[in-house]
Amino acid sequence: MSDSTSLPVDLSAKASEAPLAPARNTERVLGITVPVLTVLLLLVLWQFLVVVAEIPQYILPSPIAVAKALVSDWGILLPALWVTTQITFISLILALIGGVGFAIFLVQSRWIELAFYPLAVILQVTPIVAIAPLILIYAPTREAALLICGFLVAFFPILSNMVQGLKSVDHNLLNLFDLYGASRWQALLHLKLPAAQPYFMTGLRIGGGLSLIASVVAEFAAGSGGPNSGLAFRLLEAQYRQNMPRLFAALLLLSALGVAIFAFTSFISWLSLHRWHESSLKREN
Repeated sequence: MSDSTSLPVDLSAKASEAPLAPARNTERVLGITVPVLTVLLLLVLWQFLVVVAEIPQYILPSPIAVAKALVSDWGILLPALWVTTQITFISLILALIGGVGFAIFLVQSRWIELAFYPLAVILQVTPIVAIAPLILIYAPTREAALLICGFLVAFFPILSNMVQGLKSVDHNLLNLFDLYGASRWQALLHLKLPAAQPYFMTGLRIGGGLSLIASVVAEFAAGSGGPNSGLAFRLLEAQYRQNMPRLFAALLLLSALGVAIFAFTSFISWLSLHRWHESSLKREN
């Protein structure tokens, strides 16, 4: 009797799920196709404008000239891209460790937050362009200065999001943990940190882009070349030499790196949240 009653329910559930699969596949295809077609259209318009208006290459190079420079200067641009990528990711990792650790420290007491949180705000509101020369003077090495700049810019978004997440835990759940005699560290590990995970992922996505921006700005301030120079110095070098195709090629690589970082951090966020958090769940209607 139970099998006969459950069979229509199972069939109806499968029937309701069946139309969703083609719709989701179509949405994924459109999510990839539309941006690609938009970029290709803009490149065609760019090439058409340069050819029709006969704009000199030293003013605005065509996409074809930029592609040629990207291929011919690949031996110069690839090491610079690797240096910038290393600085960006190391500074982001340091910001993650520092931001999460300092956020846990701040939420332990209201007095601690009142005493130390303004210091983090001061670091955030101070322009990195203004303090980068000082960091370059006092840092032991140029690489350490670049890492400090990237850390300072990416640190605050991660800190502020983690503090907000740790303070946004349901008070009823906190009372339940207190009722069962959980210690402060047990409540932190099993309740507060999991509840703050969506806020942490938001800070991660923001910090990833900011760490790249800070690395570029710090290298602009450093202005020193050599084998360990990144894409920012190659930009300045191409500007001084009026090598606009190489300049645009370096810009293209920086943009591609920024998109890759955003895609990577978004994937990590989706991987962590897609099974349970409302921001990543698909609506059924």
